[in-house]
Amino acid sequence: MSRFWSPFVKDLLPYVPGEQPKLANLVKLNTNENPFGPSPTALAAIKAELNDNLRLYPDPNGDLLKRAVADFYGVDTRQVFVGNGSDEVLAHVFHGLLQHDAPILFPDITYSFYPVYAGLYGISFTEVPLDGDFQINPRDYARPNGGIVIPNPNAPTGCLLSLAAVEEVLKISPDSVVVIDEAYIDFGGESAVSLINKYPNLLVTQTVSKGRSLAGLRVGLAMGDPSLIEALERIKDSFNSYPLDRLAIVGAAAAFADRDWFEHSRNAVIDGRQQLKTDLQALGFEVLPSAANFLFARHPHYDGKTLASKLRARGVVVRHFDRPRIDQFLRITIGTPEQHESLLTALAEALD
Repeated sequence: MSRFWSPFVKDLLPYVPGEQPKLANLVKLNTNENPFGPSPTALAAIKAELNDNLRLYPDPNGDLLKRAVADFYGVDTRQVFVGNGSDEVLAHVFHGLLQHDAPILFPDITYSFYPVYAGLYGISFTEVPLDGDFQINPRDYARPNGGIVIPNPNAPTGCLLSLAAVEEVLKISPDSVVVIDEAYIDFGGESAVSLINKYPNLLVTQTVSKGRSLAGLRVGLAMGDPSLIEALERIKDSFNSYPLDRLAIVGAAAAFADRDWFEHSRNAVIDGRQQLKTDLQALGFEVLPSAANFLFARHPHYDGKTLASKLRARGVVVRHFDRPRIDQFLRITIGTPEQHESLLTALAEALD
């Protein structure tokens, strides 16, 4: 069938998502889903929307959700964009804001969708190496560029840039769009949203999948100067005017409004992360500092790929990346205490 493809398709290298195992009774710690569930208020809002209104198109602008996001962060609704998951939002960002002559910059070890978007839209890019401690150094981005994309915290390392370091990147490239991808910011970092009124070249992207435990709704957002948001709206309305369904809009809006549940859930993840880090270190693992809902860990005496395979054989699934510099690491999602107990039992057996 490839003879019917558009010419560029054969050269695409698609993103490979984390495995969604079909086997029952697996301890699933490989896709960074929040184990503590969505806000009951959000679930109630979704159930209330299950009515005859589903025959009607949703609000193409998602105004209810934009207002909820704006209220949460203290920004104007003109500074908010919403879309079908942060992956779609990022795709629009690459398409609408990063197609320039100079290459865009992003870390060499990072979210593996970035080079996929670049390939899809024909954008040249340069991967900027993390330092020896797997950290992002803002000064390494002081070079000509067509835009900068930095996840904060980074994935899959979990390492965090301070807000001062983010500001350093913004000052380095005042004439380029700087995208701060905050998919995991809720678990220990300070959002760069507070800087968007100061830096018109800053765009912050987020998701409700992690901190608000709504990965199944597929809701993403971006915040920045109204001129940047207008570009994204133009792309959206040239691609899909109705990216969010009625259930997603009301559910995500309610999740932003329920601040108590948000704090409860994120603190439970943070506490679990600290305890799991301590337990992994007791088993001899080196664990990178994480501000995300996962840990990135390696053992000095055991091969990472082999450990991942041994864990799976014992009913525990974690993420292993078979690529240079990080092929000895396991990325382990923060789960429930019971899931951690199963993980640690399986690791103790695998290390025996």
